[in-house]
Amino acid sequence: MARKARAARRQLQQIHQAVPEPARSLFDSLGGAFTRPTLLRFVVLALATILTIGGRTVCKLLRTLGALAPGHPSSYHRFFSKRRWSSWRLAHGLAHWVFDHLVPEGRIFLAGDDTVDEHRGDKVFGKGCHRDPVRSTHRYTAFRWGHKWVVLSVLVRFPFTRRQWALPLLVALYRSEKDNHKAGRRHKTPHHLLRQLCCLLLRWFRQRTFVLAGDGDYATHELARFSARRRGQQRGRLSLVSKFYPDANLYEPPPPYCGRYRPRVKGKALAKPEQVVADSVRTKLTKVAWYGGGVRDVEVVTGTGHWYKAGHGLVEVRWVFVHDLTGTHRDEYFMTTDVAMTAPEVIETYVGRWNEETTFQERRSYLGLETTRGWKEKTVLRMAPCLFGLYSVVVCLYSQLPRRYARERAVEWDGKQDVTFSDAITAVRRWLWVEWVFAIPATSQSLKNSRGPSAPCCCTPLLPLLDPWKMGRSRTQCHRTHPGTPVALPSNGCSRSATSTRTGPKPSTSSCARPSSAGSPC
Repeated sequence: MARKARAARRQLQQIHQAVPEPARSLFDSLGGAFTRPTLLRFVVLALATILTIGGRTVCKLLRTLGALAPGHPSSYHRFFSKRRWSSWRLAHGLAHWVFDHLVPEGRIFLAGDDTVDEHRGDKVFGKGCHRDPVRSTHRYTAFRWGHKWVVLSVLVRFPFTRRQWALPLLVALYRSEKDNHKAGRRHKTPHHLLRQLCCLLLRWFRQRTFVLAGDGDYATHELARFSARRRGQQRGRLSLVSKFYPDANLYEPPPPYCGRYRPRVKGKALAKPEQVVADSVRTKLTKVAWYGGGVRDVEVVTGTGHWYKAGHGLVEVRWVFVHDLTGTHRDEYFMTTDVAMTAPEVIETYVGRWNEETTFQERRSYLGLETTRGWKEKTVLRMAPCLFGLYSVVVCLYSQLPRRYARERAVEWDGKQDVTFSDAITAVRRWLWVEWVFAIPATSQSLKNSRGPSAPCCCTPLLPLLDPWKMGRSRTQCHRTHPGTPVALPSNGCSRSATSTRTGPKPSTSSCARPSSAGSPC
């Protein structure tokens, strides 16, 4: 057993050294959360998750890589449930890399929101019945059994897209009040969890300033007071932008203490925002940043005041009323704890929060969050946050791809201008197949020699494209040279639907219908 373990460790070292330099440097920056053997398996599982299509169970990840995942399969199954490593250190390393490479200077814009993912099973840790905001409407409320995750993402603008991309950094599991009472824990609402995640970023990056955007569920006086409070060197390091209330209680600051009686906690009452809007002339703003990276003409009314809640004091805020001149959006009230922000800046910051909703949808479609099968406490608390962070890893790798890989897109349509996440993950998969899997001499030679019934079924469609990609030819050129070969490179699986039927002879029968040989990924 010891001899097999040493041999597996040597193979893992060789496989890790064969990983392309951009990916290896990124994963090495996350190595502070693991021991060396655990890090090697983490890299294998992470790359297998990117290459896999469909469910993201550990068994399917191992079938995708086959011989590229040496060692006993139980060593990979125990990675989430038994291995000793820190999720917070992993998140710290990822946030440090993102801030250093993608947001090296200036303010960092954050987006906070929660999402519900379904998880089957009767004994799954942390499972509960939560409202599904995607399926719910104003007249109908939909519920789902699963996990509710509070996610803090960083908004990054890339040159290949008009809108900002939300990259998840920190994730926390929301537990119901009943579960917390049963376990003897203090109950934390979603905005309490988001405040905790913001505290971590403020502690880790003491020289940076942040602007947090949250929807109406996080428009609480407590979160606004936390963002506005001043504490020594942390003065003004965090600002909150969220929705506001038309009937909010606004006051002037309290007068100076006269030396007698109790000091006053608030000054003269101000008019409510809805009253100010009804009595004021609206200002027209043109080409204001809007959802999806577009622009819109709006009318605004803005004002300042101190938001008061009994027993919690005053919070100075700037509120903004927004009326969409096209009539497609309802009137909204926004607020920020940074009174120096202008109305266009407040609008642009809040609408940028919607990119996190796009991240949630793409993560379900391309990373298979709801397909995991872990049910133990450590597995649940580790596997889902890793899939959230993997979205950021894919985007980071795509931003560093060579041009000949990044220029190829997964799907094209008339009028398409921006790169989508499907384009990014397809390019990263193609890059990993060519520069990692096919670049390993033993793997490449075995694939070239295995064109018969013993060929690994997940790699058989890729064999005709191996040599043309090595010579730097595009996907279209490869398709013209080899009629009947796949137009889009699949990551795994035996699907024949990717084979072009427009030109060329009928494709031959795939070896996937036959039993795979020993050592095959299938």
